[in-house]
Amino acid sequence: MPFLCYLTPTSVIGLAAILLFSYYILKRKKSPKAKKAPEVGGAWPLIGHLRLLAGPELPHKTFSALADKYGPIFTIRVGLYPTLVVNSWELAKELYTTHDAIISSRPQLIGAKLLGYNFASFGFAPYGEYWRQMRKLTASELLSNRRLELLKHIRASEVETAVKDLYKLWDKNKNEDNRILVEMKQWFADINLNVIFRMIAGNRYLVEGAMADKKQVRRCQKVMREFFHLAGVFVPRDAVPFLGWLDIGGYEKAMKRAAKEMDTIISEWLEEHSRMRDSGDHAAANQVQDFMDVLLFALDDYNHAGFDADTVRKATASMILVGATDTTTVTVTWGLALLLNNATTLRKAQEELDAQVGRERLVNELDIDNLPYFQSTVKEILRLYPAGALASREFTAGCTVGGYDISPGTRLLVNLNKIQRDPRVWSDPLEFKPERFLTTHKEFDVKGQNFELIPFGAGRRICPGMNFGIQMTHLVLTSFLQAFEVTNPSNAPVDLTETAGVTNSKATPLEVLVKPRLPAHVYI
Repeated sequence: MPFLCYLTPTSVIGLAAILLFSYYILKRKKSPKAKKAPEVGGAWPLIGHLRLLAGPELPHKTFSALADKYGPIFTIRVGLYPTLVVNSWELAKELYTTHDAIISSRPQLIGAKLLGYNFASFGFAPYGEYWRQMRKLTASELLSNRRLELLKHIRASEVETAVKDLYKLWDKNKNEDNRILVEMKQWFADINLNVIFRMIAGNRYLVEGAMADKKQVRRCQKVMREFFHLAGVFVPRDAVPFLGWLDIGGYEKAMKRAAKEMDTIISEWLEEHSRMRDSGDHAAANQVQDFMDVLLFALDDYNHAGFDADTVRKATASMILVGATDTTTVTVTWGLALLLNNATTLRKAQEELDAQVGRERLVNELDIDNLPYFQSTVKEILRLYPAGALASREFTAGCTVGGYDISPGTRLLVNLNKIQRDPRVWSDPLEFKPERFLTTHKEFDVKGQNFELIPFGAGRRICPGMNFGIQMTHLVLTSFLQAFEVTNPSNAPVDLTETAGVTNSKATPLEVLVKPRLPAHVYI
């Protein structure tokens, strides 16, 4: 065209840029707008929906109520961060199958950084090569079926010792009704702590009658409880980073203090094991390597993702210690509380134990397969009170979930409380009915394949300690129910109030009256 003769090279470039920009604008106008999941109303500038999370209800209950209003999938804004909340098993299945790779990372929260050795703890680590390495090492050398079978004598001996010690305590302190008052949360915690200590460090942490040891145990248990509580609390920095310097509530200071205390405990183990290895005495002291030995040998000259070997050893050991001890204690405590509030189920469980095991010996792990009613009872406990009611992840790429477009960087919360109490799946969902797992839901398990029941999560990031947790819950609860009659000191139902944290533990102590139900020679 004639006018093109008058165009300079600069004007040609300018015209081309205008045309490209116009094409881009027109294309954007024609392209369909991203379909976003409904956002909960009432967000405030800057802080978003934080006021909802600061209310009297625990977050998973708040989200369950919001799901009734907004549907099974909605978004909230936690300060500056969009968060997708999923409340149905169908959506959970889509996430843990179709999108599992891009939801296998964790949001990098300040609690995970301060309590988890700057994300060296694999439970807090982002999805990637480092997480895969440490997950594989832990799964194969501590939590695999082979390893759990090799260490089953530890579980058996610790539970048996605890039962016999409780009998001795009863014999010494029984009242006129032949009963003693026992705080069961502490009793369960002591068993689990000794088991996991022996698996990790090769020795018991609680020696009966040793006051110094008891003080050390209480110190360790206090730190672990603080760890789980602090890992689950809201910290302003995680919502509005530039307000972090305020440390509202003093949580970051408390996290640093708890992290230092835990590091001191784990460092003592590591130093002791290093001395034994260097002296050449360790092989004679332990026929089966404990996990700290494995970490010492497997991580020699280790340097990956910016972490040195000792940091990785301590981070991994502390994650296993806290995770395995606290979650199992929480589950068994909820189990006994539910049984006390459901006398018929308690009686049926003990009758099954009498029929299949008898009263002339203590129950063992081989008996569990012959206790279908008890197994269904544990499934029902895990349905109503999973150790963690909210599973937290982060999208590392964009995708479509339930027909809605999700942007990378969006945080994800899967509400197990709502999923496992869905009336479409569970008749009388709030009722404690173990029989459902012998009839209508007989084929359901808790290992991540039935998305209506995923107390341990699902997908790549399913809880690595799942099998250990199930085994310990079965053994501890059957052993106690077989060995002792148990009643609530008051006529009122046991309080089932939950407390905040990574694990939703029982808020109040669980004090019960117990007396032996087996012949005396079984306890000797």
